[in-house]
Amino acid sequence: MSASLTLADIEGAERLAGLSYTPQERQQMLENLEGQIASAQMRRAVRLENDEPMASRFDPRLPHFVMPTSAGKAQFSDTDGGPLPDDDEDIAFAPMTQLSAWLRQGKLTSRRLTEIYLARIEARNQDLECFATVTPDLALTEADAADSLLGAGEWLGPLHGIPYGLKDLFDTQSIVTGWGAEPFQNRIPESDAVIVQRLHAAGAVLLGKTTVGALAYNDIWYGGVTRNPWNLNEGSSGSSAGSASATAAGLCAFAIGTETLGSITSPSQRCGTTGLRPTFGRVARTGGMALCWTLDKVGPICRSVEDTAMVLDAINGSDIGDPSSIEAPFHFDANASWKDLRVGYLPDAFEDGATEVDRAALEAVRDLGVDLREVSLPDLPYGALINILYAEAAAAFEELTLENTDDTLTWQDDGAWPNTFRKARFLSAVDHVQLDRLRLRVMKALDGLFNEIDVLVGPFMTGPMLVASNFTGHPCLHLRAGFLELGTRGKASLGAGKLSVGEEDVDGQVFTVPQGISLWGRLFEEGPLLNFGMALETALGVAERRPTFAR
Repeated sequence: MSASLTLADIEGAERLAGLSYTPQERQQMLENLEGQIASAQMRRAVRLENDEPMASRFDPRLPHFVMPTSAGKAQFSDTDGGPLPDDDEDIAFAPMTQLSAWLRQGKLTSRRLTEIYLARIEARNQDLECFATVTPDLALTEADAADSLLGAGEWLGPLHGIPYGLKDLFDTQSIVTGWGAEPFQNRIPESDAVIVQRLHAAGAVLLGKTTVGALAYNDIWYGGVTRNPWNLNEGSSGSSAGSASATAAGLCAFAIGTETLGSITSPSQRCGTTGLRPTFGRVARTGGMALCWTLDKVGPICRSVEDTAMVLDAINGSDIGDPSSIEAPFHFDANASWKDLRVGYLPDAFEDGATEVDRAALEAVRDLGVDLREVSLPDLPYGALINILYAEAAAAFEELTLENTDDTLTWQDDGAWPNTFRKARFLSAVDHVQLDRLRLRVMKALDGLFNEIDVLVGPFMTGPMLVASNFTGHPCLHLRAGFLELGTRGKASLGAGKLSVGEEDVDGQVFTVPQGISLWGRLFEEGPLLNFGMALETALGVAERRPTFAR
């Protein structure tokens, strides 16, 4: 093998790695690279399946971390739901606190609610392309079972009888789970993911599988492009594309999403939903597609803040099948006080590039009377951490690159997975170790920030927070803050990175589109974050507006 290598090969490899060696150093390498290359090829001969994790596990907790203690079961708003509306659309868009109350009191049956959502899916999915698979027979069977239990006086909890959409990354027994990608579009699992089991145990009703950008990136999947119900001329962003689109359009009560780097918060920003990305490790990922073992997180996409708390309460918990999952209590009390919270913001985030909605949201925070402070973060190359994602993702799907089946994916732009996976083969293992060390420094930086404050508020693309907080594992709540006319919405982009949220003007038409605000909180302290989110949601007063297309 070494005979086929030349000094020019090594010199070319140096340019790919951003290095420069002397002729003597190149000559010395030429004679003993054979073993290094042979070792790599030996390993590649061993096929590793997507559900085989890394031996190394990421833990967001620094050595001095103390897990918050539980203070009992979650407490949600006490409401009788009020009278049941006559209009099915009003029922479909009702918050889950109302839906749950109507179901428990017998004002509404799970079958009727399920039929309402199934009818809306039938009417709108062709244009939105937000459901990859609809399971009406299963949904009605589960709805009837939920009604039977309620009729017998057995209530499983707040999600009892509530229909939902499941991101098509999670295994569902005998139901296609295609990961949005052509090579896997006929994949049929033999068992349910842990999160599906937990939602079933909570009484939730599965409507079907919501679309996912292929292999958890973007809004392009093997069936088309998932659309934003506020403007069908733009995609819903990704990769929880269908979950956000379907929830925003009132095709389900809630949906499940995942986030590696923006895949819950970005489509929530685009579609005007409320997305909760929990602390890394809080929700077990067993039975879910792995993209990046040290980054993937599972969370709810809803239409109101308290709804996300109801879902997180049901799905919270570790599992032996996910070595990175962490057993942690989730405490939430809808009536808990938020007024003593210290809220911070990065001033630069509200200057150049910020929208009028961003600035109005900050003023709404100020008007709540909390302790609002300017804060800062150390000057670090946060964006460099993205190479960790690229390396893990390329490893998770290396067979697509090595077997040259990556060409079957629809999306083939420079920033799409096929090109990214190929480039990742040239990433340096030494640099990867150094990136892990940088990650620890970033963890300490955010730990210092959250020693000063309890909550950070900012636009979706606040400074380094999208990247930094995903790599440290801190939770993020993204909620609707207002509306903009298309063309004034700030574009979110990581270049050839994780997000793809382009927009399109059509014949001079003006579209009113939602704009959100993000709240970040301390590790495993989603409760206070949600309490503050509820207060801000009330102050902003824009959560109930519905997309025109949804009607």
